[in-house]
Amino acid sequence: MKLTPHFTLAELTRSTTAERLRLDNTPPADVIRALQTTAEMLERIRDTLGAPVIVTSGYRSPEVNRAVGGATSSDHMAGQAADILAPSFGTPYLIASTLAPLVSTLRIEQLILEGVKGKQWVHVSTRRPAKVINRIITITDAGARAGIHALA
Repeated sequence: MKLTPHFTLAELTRSTTAERLRLDNTPPADVIRALQTTAEMLERIRDTLGAPVIVTSGYRSPEVNRAVGGATSSDHMAGQAADILAPSFGTPYLIASTLAPLVSTLRIEQLILEGVKGKQWVHVSTRRPAKVINRIITITDAGARAGIHALA
């Protein structure tokens, strides 16, 4: 099922962890509506970057979220977040630093540059965090910092 011209429901619900552990990762109807909004945000990001966006993690059922060690309040479980890469555009740092000044224009409610356990990606969400300081952050093994910062 196509959600937008470049993003499908299958793409936003694919999980290698779910496949490996044989966990159901089928979203309920209300989450599919949220995934539509997330896909629309991803289209705006794709247009801005002028490059294809790869979703490495979208919707996660509560069981899948637990299996990957996700936060208990993860926006992924509500279909409101995606972890992305855009290799033909550049590094996750370049993606996040390009998007950061445009979050309001692109209707990205949270932007996180993540560099954890040797992996790097950009997390985007359609849900604004309760604390404004958490809207644009960088998370590394050393912790979280406001703003987008170069990763080691």
